[in-house]
Amino acid sequence: MGLKNREIFCHPGVNAWAREMTSSATKEQVGNARFQNALARRAQATPPIWLMRQAGRYHKHYQALRAKYSFMDLCKRPELAAEVALGPVLDFDFDAAILFSDLLFPLEALGMGLEYTDHGPQLEWKLSENTISQLRSVEDAWPSLLFQGDAVRATRELLPSGRSLIGFIGGPWTLFVYAVEGTHKGALSESKKLMTLFSEFCETLTPLLARNIEMQLNNGAELVMIFDTAAGELAPDIFETEVVPQLQALSTQNGSHIGYYSKGTQPAHLRHALFTDGFAGIGVDHRWDLHEAFDRFPNGFVQGNFDQTLLLCDRDELKRRLLRYLEPLVNHSRDGWVCGLGHGVLPGTPEDNVKLFVDTIRERFK
Repeated sequence: MGLKNREIFCHPGVNAWAREMTSSATKEQVGNARFQNALARRAQATPPIWLMRQAGRYHKHYQALRAKYSFMDLCKRPELAAEVALGPVLDFDFDAAILFSDLLFPLEALGMGLEYTDHGPQLEWKLSENTISQLRSVEDAWPSLLFQGDAVRATRELLPSGRSLIGFIGGPWTLFVYAVEGTHKGALSESKKLMTLFSEFCETLTPLLARNIEMQLNNGAELVMIFDTAAGELAPDIFETEVVPQLQALSTQNGSHIGYYSKGTQPAHLRHALFTDGFAGIGVDHRWDLHEAFDRFPNGFVQGNFDQTLLLCDRDELKRRLLRYLEPLVNHSRDGWVCGLGHGVLPGTPEDNVKLFVDTIRERFK
């Protein structure tokens, strides 16, 4: 029995919407027109909107599910992952859903163990010169990631046909950092000291990630994002010599369906031709001037980049800051813009502010 016909989901709007979409799905093209226009760099007045971590701790829908199920269950049970991903699309009218999962699961698949605690995710052991031999092979690791393909497929079945679906993986450098440090915070000194281990680690990790990307695309994702949240801690020259080759390996087969987002990077990090010609588009954080991003990345989409912390402001202040952010874009080409935040929605963000963000964008750019 298909997911659209099963009365199992918690959100009050799911079943009615699912029944409607079941009857019309064969008549409509799958995917959101605004999102697909942005990926193709076609001109349009209103940009598509989706936010990193749009399904998360700030959202009452997520909180209700999390009260019943563990985080691991929400990720690894496809019907629950689909329900979590759909919630913010229903509540905030986003143009796209994103796979609900976690970027650390490839490390678990490689045999490093993974537990989600009140203090954040914890690996059973850390990567070092002495432990790297303990990593599983790609063939042994691969079955442990198949649940993500199931979750993508379940989400696509549940989504209305007029919404797009995005998958994701963590960037090789970001996963290396977590494997070595157990966190993405700080100066990442241990990771940098073990830089010579990075390429050896990637001999296993990068093929596993490439297979994961292909699996998500084959199960209904229109785009897979690479999230590289630790990239900005590297000097641009080291980023180019060490990280870019791994990103090139990932983009070789499916680059036209892969987006790349990095946190804390500057234009000097992204000067390689890979970032103008090798990906479907580029996401930038709130430290970037969006004008410069449009000019630097003339092909594909540009995602970003309102400062996510400003969503914590009171309503009037948020509206004032948002309009000020949008004003320079009124007379600037916005072709390819995927509107979003500089990073993920923060815990404690008022839901009304998320709604205000979406409504203001669409009112300003009708």
